[in-house]
Amino acid sequence: MAKSTASKVASLVLRILTIVLLLISLIVLTTTSKTVETDSGDLRLRFNNIIAYRYVLFTMVIGVAYSLLQLAFTIFSVISGSEGNLIFDFYGDKIISYFLATGTAAGLAVTKDLNAFFNQQLEDYEIDEFCSKGYASASLVLIAFLCTAILSVMSSYAIAANAKPSL
Repeated sequence: MAKSTASKVASLVLRILTIVLLLISLIVLTTTSKTVETDSGDLRLRFNNIIAYRYVLFTMVIGVAYSLLQLAFTIFSVISGSEGNLIFDFYGDKIISYFLATGTAAGLAVTKDLNAFFNQQLEDYEIDEFCSKGYASASLVLIAFLCTAILSVMSSYAIAANAKPSL
């Protein structure tokens, strides 16, 4: 039994949505910076100064690369009418969804900690805009994770639907 056309189209839409969300998140994160004037000079705070944000960037890049690959496979599957590689879909969707989930958690956690640190310890330095971009980027990765998690469930059902009954 082949994957239904509606399921393939839904996969296509979710993969495109995942790519768009991750690319927007990537742009927001990489443009996140703040210059803080201190007594000893200007302090330039950039996303790549924070290790957790580098991990978030890594998860976004891996997510975009995988989603682009899967998008090509899905388009080929829709055009050719084939099932595609269900096992690759199954494991790939699971692994990428876990990457995106941990990237989201890292982004939200470090942004919360940065905001709390600057608000409690360094009250004179405003980094609300920096933290808002951090939250926005992590939130977009969260939505991309949800799309990939749905794809993961869909790939699980596709494997079950194509399983050959054993006697």
